[in-house]
Amino acid sequence: MMLFDREVRIPIKEQRLLIDSCINDGLDLEKELEKIGKDYDSLSYIHSSDFQESLFNLNGKILKPYKKITDSQHEKNQIPVVSFFSGGGGLDLGFEAAGFNHLASIEINELFCNTIRHNRPDWLVLGPPLHSGDIQNKEEYSHLLREKVGIKTPFEGVFHGGPPCQPFSIASNQRFSKSGENFKRTGFSHTNGNLLFDFVWYIIEFKPRVFLIENVPGLLSIDDGIQIQRALEIFNKNGYNVITPQVINSADFGVPQNRSRAIILGTRSEKIVKMPEADSTSIVPCYAALTETLNGIQNHLTREHKADSVARYMKLLYGQRDQQGRVDRLNPLFASKTIIAGGTKGGGRSHLHPEIPRTLSVRESARIQTFPDNYIFQGPSARQFTQVGNAVPPLLAMQLARSIYESVFQ
Repeated sequence: MMLFDREVRIPIKEQRLLIDSCINDGLDLEKELEKIGKDYDSLSYIHSSDFQESLFNLNGKILKPYKKITDSQHEKNQIPVVSFFSGGGGLDLGFEAAGFNHLASIEINELFCNTIRHNRPDWLVLGPPLHSGDIQNKEEYSHLLREKVGIKTPFEGVFHGGPPCQPFSIASNQRFSKSGENFKRTGFSHTNGNLLFDFVWYIIEFKPRVFLIENVPGLLSIDDGIQIQRALEIFNKNGYNVITPQVINSADFGVPQNRSRAIILGTRSEKIVKMPEADSTSIVPCYAALTETLNGIQNHLTREHKADSVARYMKLLYGQRDQQGRVDRLNPLFASKTIIAGGTKGGGRSHLHPEIPRTLSVRESARIQTFPDNYIFQGPSARQFTQVGNAVPPLLAMQLARSIYESVFQ
């Protein structure tokens, strides 16, 4: 199968000459492409394949079609849900698609709040500029949840959230030298790390019928697991049945991306949440998320790479890394590598498109994360990447939400 239309591409010999000319003469590649009526999407890798139609990838996994949460919307069930650390809204969208009744999103970053408000203007967002968004301010948010949201204790709904994961993340620390103090995962000694226990406080205070905590797998191992064991003991003492924390890969749930997440689920009842069934025998290849047209769709601004960068990229094989730029060319028949959020000062960074020697746009990355095309991210491009990279894939969130509904509420 020909993944992308190569009829509009510049012949590779002409492409080499154009890029060499830009490098040698100090020319701007984008402007030189414009002169001949082309753009970055007219460029090619030296090594590409027209794959034969196949039901399997190279590891023998069955290839499945790309599905969006809009393909499987569920009937409204009116079960209320409150979102903590909402970010760009990945978990929120999943619970919405599963039929839950959104009561409020709590988020400290104003840009992220703006994204949720832009896409869901009828939702209540408890964050800047009207509120602090800081759940460490327990007096403010206890009052808001009781008086503005109308929550009673015990709360017959769901609290869900992913406390900021950078303190527990191995990937985020790989950006630093091993000899530097930033390399060591600071875990719960970091301010953001303590937000897990602030979230635990709200769960015990309001007693939701179900809670869901998601994070990077490092949450379970930091401090040799002592801190997470402490949190589980608090839940048990307060009448919660908590399933053994699990690490799951989004690629096993129809998301075209390898993304490992730790999941902790608890119920204030005898019922236990049964996790959605994983399928490690099949996969949604990343190319399946990138084949539909992007014409007229927002958040699809591609980076203007310099000629010397493209000269390096175009030599890469499928799955190979450009060491200088620290970016990987995706293999189209595999799930994508994890979309990276980046830090608070720098934006996230995407991978290289499998068939075009450039990085993915925000929208292409959002498709790999299973956000719908009509969900528009606000703020500058770097902050859009952060929102996409921080999010739980909405398709995975929907399956977790459906499992909660079917296990506890149905």
